Order: sequence, then structure tokens, then C-alpha cells
Amino acid sequence: MSATLIDGKAVAETVKAKVKEGAEYLRTEYNITPGLATVLVGERPDSRVYVASKQKACADLGMNSYGKTLPADISQGELLDVVEGLARDPNVHGILVQLPLPGHLDAETILRAVPIEKDVDGFSPLNVGRLSMKNREPMFVPCTPLGCLYLIDSVGTQIEGANAVVLGRSNIVGLPMSFLLLHRNATVTICHSRTRDLPGITRNADILVAAIGRPKFVKADWVKPGATVIDVGINEVPDATKKSGKRLVGDVDFDAVKEVAGAITPVPGGVGPMTIAMLMQNTLTAAQRAAGLIK
Repeated sequence: MSATLIDGKAVAETVKAKVKEGAEYLRTEYNITPGLATVLVGERPDSRVYVASKQKACADLGMNSYGKTLPADISQGELLDVVEGLARDPNVHGILVQLPLPGHLDAETILRAVPIEKDVDGFSPLNVGRLSMKNREPMFVPCTPLGCLYLIDSVGTQIEGANAVVLGRSNIVGLPMSFLLLHRNATVTICHSRTRDLPGITRNADILVAAIGRPKFVKADWVKPGATVIDVGINEVPDATKKSGKRLVGDVDFDAVKEVAGAITPVPGGVGPMTIAMLMQNTLTAAQRAAGLIK
């Protein structure tokens, strides 16, 4: 029997509806409109698409969007001036610096210039540090891992006591995802390119999160029957049947794995919509903190 399909679009719409309601309340009761600033450096097509989707989400949910599109050859000092200016602006509650930055810029230095209370991406070393510690709370959790957690919960998967395997150890997805699962009392194994007997490890996973960046990497015989599989991967592969000549696939061999798993996210339409929904939720939270409504 095929796995339950975890509909990221539907879950994201539920999250965004609550965010829209919260933004309207702030606007009518406190005259505060949540504001998200996006900083785009250069002309990468994928980055432009990502930023445009975030700006559209702001408009749809009644939030202000402050877009800064900057030339690819901007200097480190000039970019820092832009970010620091946004940091001082009381109308800006969240700042998102679209990554990757051009090679001559030090992303770590730029990200450190974003105040922790406006770090709605959750990439600040302070936020990540708090997330990694027991009995500490980050101000914001990185959006993609937080969205994955929502999707796991949406199908009623029991996290406490579960064996969870995370494929990938990036600062953006793999490591924060591992911390989130650990804080929910899962037993977590982090796998990577040097892991031995990877299939043997993933076969024991009640929850498998794939964020390794390799198309259709996870095969059906790697998956424990009934497992919940969250596919974070977005990879382009050739497809002559498509007008563009290519299509998107995840890190999981979806057609095969769905016959083994208990629940699985598709690509596209799984984790992707949740990332933007969580960004909007984090921006609302930042505005609520600025209004003194929450700590």
C-alpha cells in the first residue's frame, strides 16, 4: 500500500492563514505592520525567484516587504552599510540576506550584522548556538527544518522515542533539524558523505530526513517499512517530456520509496512551501516581540 502523501502546500496554507490573522490583529490593534527586508546581491536566477516568492508572500499576508537589490560587485563595506541600516529601521522586523553571496563577500560577517531579534532566517550563530543547547530557546529556528517538523507532526508521527536519521549536516538544514528532533526526545543519527553502511543505518529510521543534495539518492530498500520520510532535496534532472527539458526531483526515489514508507513528502509540493510559511511566521513573531506582546 502506498504511503500517505504529506501535502506541504496544504499545511503551509494553514500556517499562512494564522499568520495573516495575526498580522491583521497587529495592524488594527497596535498600528504595526510586520515588515520583512530582503537583501539580494547579484543576478542569480534562482535567488531572484526565491526573493520574489518571499515578497509575494508578504503582500498576500498583509505584511510590508522592503526589497534591496544590489549589484554583484558591491563591496563588503557597502553591503554591511545596507544591512546595518535595515537593522536600525523600526519598520523592519525581519532581515533576510539571500544566500549564496558572491565569492568576494564574507557571508559570516554579513549575517553577524543582522541583529538576533531580526534574524528571521535563524542563521545567526547565537540562534543556532541556543538551538544546539539543552534548556535554551533560540529567538528563531531556521525555516526549512522548522517546516519539516511541522510536516512530521501533521501526519501524527510520534517523535519521542523514535529513531531518527538525518542525511546531511549543513548549517541550514541538517544540523538544526537534528537538534529539533533531539529536543523532541528522538534518538538522532546524523549521516554524511563519510558515513559507513548508510543503507544499514537508514533502514532503522522511524523518521528519515533527506537533505544531502543528490537526486533520487535514497532507494526503497534503504527505508524501514512504515517510516515517515521527509525529502528536503530539490534537484534538476533531464526530462525530454517537459518543455524546459528538465524536472525537479528530491533526494529520495519517490516512486519506489512511497511503496515502502508510511508517509512521504513529494518534490515539489512538500517541504518547499513550508519554508516560506515558516519565514512569514518568524517575521510575525519578530513584530509581536517588537510590540511587547511576547518575549
